[in-house]
Formats: sequence, structure tokens, C-alpha cells
Amino acid sequence: MARPLSIAIIGAGMGGLATAAALRRVGIEITVYEQATQFARLGAGIQIGCNAMKVLRGLGLEARLRGQSFYPRSWNNRDWRTGEVKFDMIFGESAEQKFGAPYLLAHRGDLHAALASAVPDQCVKLNHKLVGLEESGEGVRLAFANGATAVADAVIGADGVHSVVRDILFGISPVNFTGRIAYRTTYPAALLGGKKIDDCTKWWGEDRHIVIYYVKPDRSEIYLVTSQPEPDFRIESWSAKGDVRELRKAFAGFDRQVEQVLAACPDVHKWAIVDRNSLERWTDRNVTLLGDACHPMTPYMAQGAAMAIEDAAVLSRCLDGVEPDGIANAFRRFEATRKARTARIQETSRANIWLSGKTDTDWVYGYDAWTVPLVA
Repeated sequence: MARPLSIAIIGAGMGGLATAAALRRVGIEITVYEQATQFARLGAGIQIGCNAMKVLRGLGLEARLRGQSFYPRSWNNRDWRTGEVKFDMIFGESAEQKFGAPYLLAHRGDLHAALASAVPDQCVKLNHKLVGLEESGEGVRLAFANGATAVADAVIGADGVHSVVRDILFGISPVNFTGRIAYRTTYPAALLGGKKIDDCTKWWGEDRHIVIYYVKPDRSEIYLVTSQPEPDFRIESWSAKGDVRELRKAFAGFDRQVEQVLAACPDVHKWAIVDRNSLERWTDRNVTLLGDACHPMTPYMAQGAAMAIEDAAVLSRCLDGVEPDGIANAFRRFEATRKARTARIQETSRANIWLSGKTDTDWVYGYDAWTVPLVA
């Protein structure tokens, strides 16, 4: 009986942990290497689309996420001043029946913790920042900043928009600053003093927008995220603080519901929205990239994490039953299967018109990474 494949995954974000869980599901030995010394619960929300939920169901996480997340009636898109409905994307039971899975609104930390629960602790090594990798006759050798080394049959770079694996494979490519920034935060809904908000609303302004939604099933916590022009701000850190007074000024005159949410907001984080072109190639022999490492997304479709989660399922199918000498071909098959979809999502998100009017959403939410045909 052939020994199981051993695969090193670089990065323990959504994509890395989803990939680890999916590969373990088909009997592959994995080790996840993460540069952070501990996981942090970021104050951010995340929309878990029906397409991502199908993957998460396959990983055994649906019940947990349903119990921790908000089940919205719709994603409502409104004019910033008049409140006129531009498009109301109905979710709830009707969308669940149509697309085969629920659409949930969650705290990002809850989704990350759910994915982490599907990967044994001993398979995740924190404080391991990758500094080098090279392929040899014995496999792919990894070197880390803490002096540790490792060898695996293959390596998956799930290390985000600033991927070290990508830079080693294909050279450093520039990040495109969009000239726009985002404020984001979560806070207790009790701070609204009894005022109610809609389940999930995007308020479209002339050159800016704000999205507000609940992230807990009991409506006890809300999330907001914005996009607006600020060409000179170039800090990408998710921990950088913003000035809530400046945020309120930026959205003065917006619908009363927006002003109420911002008036109660205690503090915010602020980061520059960046973009990067999709790579021509994702793989090099027994090393591949997935998620933001190869097809980074602007946040305007709420599909960035979903694409990485879909990647995980498709990649596990491509590697299922593969011998070490078939890894490179499996990686090429993964890239060929995923490239057209991720490119379409990337371009659609970049345009930032998703749901601003009547929109065909079937091609996004109806996708099932467990059953989509694999490219030969």
C-alpha cells in the first residue's frame, strides 16, 4: 500500500485551513505553517455565500456555522440618500432551496475558528514564517525564519495577497493601490439604544458606499464596512486604527439608518484597498498557489474567502488518490479547472457594480466545488 502524500500548506487563514480540512478528508497528511504566533479574533464580519457553504457542509461545519451566524432575509441595495431600493437579493429559505445551501452572515473570527476546529492542533505550526523553498529529489524543502526546516511531497501557498510562496516562485510583483480606503468594525447592537437596522444593506453613494449587517443569530452584534476615495492612504494593516469622527463626516447626509449606526460606533479600523492582477501561472512542478496568493479579490462581491474555500474543495478532488509523481499534473488540473471562474469573479468585483441593479447571481451562488467537472 502506497504511503499517503505529505503536503505543506503555507498560511492558516480561511483558504489554508479549508485546504487542510479538505485534504485530510481524502487521506492526505498535511502540516499547516503560519507565521503568526497566535490566532487573533479580528473585528470583522464576513458573508458566507451559498457556494462557500456547500464546501463548508462537506467539511462538516454547517451546523456549527448556522448556530453562530445570522440568517438574513436579503442583501438589500439602496440609494444613499433616498433609500430607494436598487436591487433586493432575496436569501433565506427560497435562496437555500434554489442554490442548495444557506447564505449566512458571520463574524470572521467565528468562521476561522470553525475551520480551525476541522484541523487537529498538532497539524498547525505557529510562528513559522517561510523564508525559502526548493525542490529536490526528496521533495520540497522548506526553510523558516525561526531556523526550522521541513520536507514535503508538495507545497500549497495559501499565504494571501503578500504571498511569500508566490514571490519565491514567480518574483515580486507590485500591489496596485486603488486610491480607496475602507473602514470596518463590529460592535454590540445594544449601543444602538433599541434602534433596529435591516438584515443586510449596502448603501450606494456617488463615490462611496457602506455595508451594514448583523453577524449573530440573536442580532446582538453588527458589522459595518465602507469604501471611499482617499488616494494618499497606503496602510494595509487590518489592525490600523481609523478616526470614527472622520468616518461620520465621510457619510454625513446618508440615510438616517446609516447615521444612527455611525453615531453609535465606538471605534473603527482603517486600511487601504489594494488590487493585484491574477497570475498567468499558479503552479510550478510540486508547488501551487490558491486564494488571494494567485487571484486576489477586491471586497465588493464578498467572494474573496469563498473563492479560496472553493479552491480547497477542487484541489482536494484533483489530489485524491494521486501518487507523488502525479502531483504536478494534479496541480495543473486544479489551475485549469479554477482559472476561468476566479478570473470572472475578480473582474466583476473590481467593477464594483455587483447588485447595484437587477443582477444574475445564479452563476456565483449556484456553483458547487464538490461536483463541478474537473478539466482533463
